[in-house]
Amino acid sequence: MSIIVKNVSKDFGKQKALKDVSFSIAKGEIVGFLGPNGAGKSTMMRILTTYYKADDGNAEVNGFDVQDAESEVKKSIGYLPEHNPLYLDMYVKEYLAFNADVYKVSKNRVDEVIEQTGLTPESHKKIGQLSKGYRQRVGLAAALLHNPEVLILDEPTTGLDPNQLVEIRKLIREIGKEKTILLSTHIMKEVEAVCDRVILIHKGKLVADKKMEELREVNEQIIEVEFDYRVEEVLLNQLPNVSKVKNTGGFVYEITFSTDKDMRPAVFDFAHDNELKTLKLSRKNKNLESLFAELTS
Repeated sequence: MSIIVKNVSKDFGKQKALKDVSFSIAKGEIVGFLGPNGAGKSTMMRILTTYYKADDGNAEVNGFDVQDAESEVKKSIGYLPEHNPLYLDMYVKEYLAFNADVYKVSKNRVDEVIEQTGLTPESHKKIGQLSKGYRQRVGLAAALLHNPEVLILDEPTTGLDPNQLVEIRKLIREIGKEKTILLSTHIMKEVEAVCDRVILIHKGKLVADKKMEELREVNEQIIEVEFDYRVEEVLLNQLPNVSKVKNTGGFVYEITFSTDKDMRPAVFDFAHDNELKTLKLSRKNKNLESLFAELTS
């Protein structure tokens, strides 16, 4: 395993940031690390990068204990923090050469990561002249310089436009063919686009650990319908395969069905039989966004 976390807890005074969290990540996996603000994501990433020490439990990165072998852990990890720290007055190649000196790696490696991250057309520019997307590429290039086994990326696509999002996601998928990646983000579509698996924490506790293919195979759907009149929920519960009915405000209802068959015709027929008008009728497949809402609400 590239990352092993066993019963890790961390307190800040009276605040319990992490409570007995355990998970493992195999080599070559791209794992989305999700949770609301304050859930403990950053605390866990800082423990894995040796910035914080756990109060209880232990963690390993690439076979090295994060407390007993800090230098080896740091050699094994490439880290891109949420607020990507860059020297804006330095040229791209100059900045990466500076980092290569810090890591004590060959200058040839600078040219390799520039090509790998698609920075070649911009490598002659100052970092301050680059778009946000290219600055993120510079951060990724710096994280890859020492050829680490594990990448930890904290909100790598924050503030990017749609075209930049597509490019960075593609780059992460390419890198993930050879590296283990732990990716923290608030963007559900990003996780669905690039990750093999999702780990979800809430209030410091692990609440879900699922492969993306498991989520895609969930035999469940949500129908959102708006009628022109209020309906008693007990009537909607009489529809076939209903597992949950929720009024979300006014005359709008979310009806959860335990089937993959499209239930919109059944809801439409229900409205017709009860002399109701359907002002809105849409299907939402059970997905990562609904799982997130369900487990963190």
